[in-house]
Amino acid sequence: MSHVFDPTTLREYDIRGIVGKTLHQNDAYAIGRGFGTFVRRAGGTRVAVGYDGRESSPMLEAALIKGLVETGIDVVRVGLGPTPMLYYAEAVLEVDGGIQITGSHNPADYNGFKMVLQHAPFYGADILKIGSMAAEGDWLEGKGTVSNADIMDDYVGRLLAGYAGGAYRIGWDAGNGAAGPVIEKLVKLLPGEHHLLFTDVDANFPNHHPDPTEEKNLAHLKALVAEKKLDFGVAFDGDGDRIGAIDGEGRVIWGDQLLGILAEPVLKAVPGGTIIADVKTSQALYDRVTELGGKPLMWKTGHSLIKAKMKEVDSPLGGEMSGHIFFAWDYYGFDDAIYAAVRLMSAIRQSGKSLTEIKDAMPDMVNTPEMRFQVDESRKFAVIDEVLARLKADGAEVNDTDGARVNTADGWWLLRASNTQDVLVARAEAKDEAGLERLMGQIDSQLAASGIERGAQAGH
Repeated sequence: MSHVFDPTTLREYDIRGIVGKTLHQNDAYAIGRGFGTFVRRAGGTRVAVGYDGRESSPMLEAALIKGLVETGIDVVRVGLGPTPMLYYAEAVLEVDGGIQITGSHNPADYNGFKMVLQHAPFYGADILKIGSMAAEGDWLEGKGTVSNADIMDDYVGRLLAGYAGGAYRIGWDAGNGAAGPVIEKLVKLLPGEHHLLFTDVDANFPNHHPDPTEEKNLAHLKALVAEKKLDFGVAFDGDGDRIGAIDGEGRVIWGDQLLGILAEPVLKAVPGGTIIADVKTSQALYDRVTELGGKPLMWKTGHSLIKAKMKEVDSPLGGEMSGHIFFAWDYYGFDDAIYAAVRLMSAIRQSGKSLTEIKDAMPDMVNTPEMRFQVDESRKFAVIDEVLARLKADGAEVNDTDGARVNTADGWWLLRASNTQDVLVARAEAKDEAGLERLMGQIDSQLAASGIERGAQAGH
């Protein structure tokens, strides 16, 4: 028996596709067989399985479990919940791996799988190996069992363990994603006053798209904070592993700014600790970490890549522009947006200021949103190589950790290939508008030299 996946579904950090088009029941079964074989060959026997609120999730869960069990794996079902709840289950239950069925913040017709093997992210070459094992039918046989574990209350208890925040007035927007039921339980146990939006799980996302890093998706939260005069608001993506936040005036606190706030108490506890952020992150964050006595480390974009790097260098905290925040100090090292919200309350309290005052004190940077340019899949990495070669020949100050990040007197610009789509991603940041225009000019001339026009912007 063998199986062939649609080539677009096996991606760098996870497996993802459009249900009924590129992702089917038999794919879920083959993932179960492949991942189960991985676990058994690593000496394991048990896997935790969870799923998000999408309509296709229960169907994919049944097929995935069938595949795992027929490989000889005992499955522990943790049910509907956010991705970090599955990561938590994998960290604390006696299991050897975990799989969350989730489409993350993709549109409602998508779904996918995020995997953990023996407390480490399962990504890159391992995901491709699931494809080649399926094609060859290289699967172990066996007969496993299925049991259920009701872990949500334990998870909520862990989110609150050692809570050191104040009693704030907060707006919470779950965006009809899988974090809703956890947030409902959590706020009953938190001090302060809590106003909830869209905590009912709805696969169609009727109110707004569940991606808190796009400002338009924060409109409801901004209206709530303004109307009730709340201290601040937090928002979550579809599977609860990315956070967005606004201050009391409705201004967005971006992912890298949140990381700067969260780093302060961590670096008090772990002096000189290495704080990791991705290549899209503002220079202001790296400067802030240095100012707090930490070691800033710029690394590749991608939640699996950051998690792996944190383990390697023993980093207590990492984060991405996209709102993934990873606490290893006093937690498990995985990205958990709900936990990040709880730790944000503690960090604000320890600062002695309001979130609005903290935002006021941040340096004013002029930057672009993430810009995306459609490019042929076969060209996307080649273009970056050409850009790097030209920059190095020109003697530019360039960091090639993940694409090309170039420092100039005006600020910095970045051009990198997306690991998940056929696009190039660009960003620039300067101290003023004129500087930003000069940086954009450099991006344009590099794209033009490789035969690409910036006008051809791609959607998400």
